[in-house]
Amino acid sequence: MGTGGPLDTATETGALLLVQLLSPAFPTGAFAYAQGLEWAMDSGAVQDAASLAQWLRDVLDHGSGWSDAVLLAMSLRQGADHAALNDLARALCLTAERLTETLEQGAAFARTAALLTGTDARPVALPVAVGRACAALGQPPAQVIGLYLHGQALNLVQAAVRFLPLGQSEGQRLLATLSPAILRLAARAATATEDDLGTCAIGAEIAQARHETMQTRIFRT
Repeated sequence: MGTGGPLDTATETGALLLVQLLSPAFPTGAFAYAQGLEWAMDSGAVQDAASLAQWLRDVLDHGSGWSDAVLLAMSLRQGADHAALNDLARALCLTAERLTETLEQGAAFARTAALLTGTDARPVALPVAVGRACAALGQPPAQVIGLYLHGQALNLVQAAVRFLPLGQSEGQRLLATLSPAILRLAARAATATEDDLGTCAIGAEIAQARHETMQTRIFRT
């Protein structure tokens, strides 16, 4: 922590509030969603730590991780058109479950974050809600994006721990190995624009679509 005047205090307070907002304990219901990973595990596409790690890297680099990171980066910028970005976020959801996930989590995040930040409480997609609430905290965009992606990855790891023969310790080790990739992705997304949007995680999209027809499900997506 730095020492000094009011600016230092405001910046440090913003840093702590950012950690609070992007903590897995923040009430967005994230624990109920798995972005199609449940079907991938049930089908055998993901069956151990190695295949889970590869799945997560692909989702982060080429799937919803990247698109959310770019949308979040654009939502953090001064003068951002959050209504237009919400429309864009909705359009990027290729399955009904994925759309439900980002809208329900976004609404929950916006509702609670507004009480802490005084920002808009109207429901929008999750990355837009996060950017809108965190824009005034004075934190580097790459740091905001990195914490967001880390939380998303943690949620999926925790989903796998419940489903696979994968203990908590192994899950934490796996999450730690993703840190360099998350930091690189966050740094790249921080300066990205709408032209950089685009995903190619076909397996994850198929998993989300097929999850809708599973007879027995633990997770909502």
